[in-house]
Amino acid sequence: MSKFDYDDSVFIKPNSVFPERAKTLASVVGVFEDRKRWVFPEFPPGVIYTVEFDDGVAVEVHESHLSAWASRSDG
Repeated sequence: MSKFDYDDSVFIKPNSVFPERAKTLASVVGVFEDRKRWVFPEFPPGVIYTVEFDDGVAVEVHESHLSAWASRSDG
């Protein structure tokens, strides 16, 4: 079961992948739970998401590197 769903607002955690995008609003545009069907050998086991930023850039990110936008701390 995935933590996030399509159209959820998320951000990449600081000190994680894509540090230049940390704490930047992104939308979930892809959810890959079935790792037997969708192979992402560069990621550990778990759900992979495609997230898209406001500038149109999209990246694949492991669930452990994402947080809900509403839970962010601006400080």
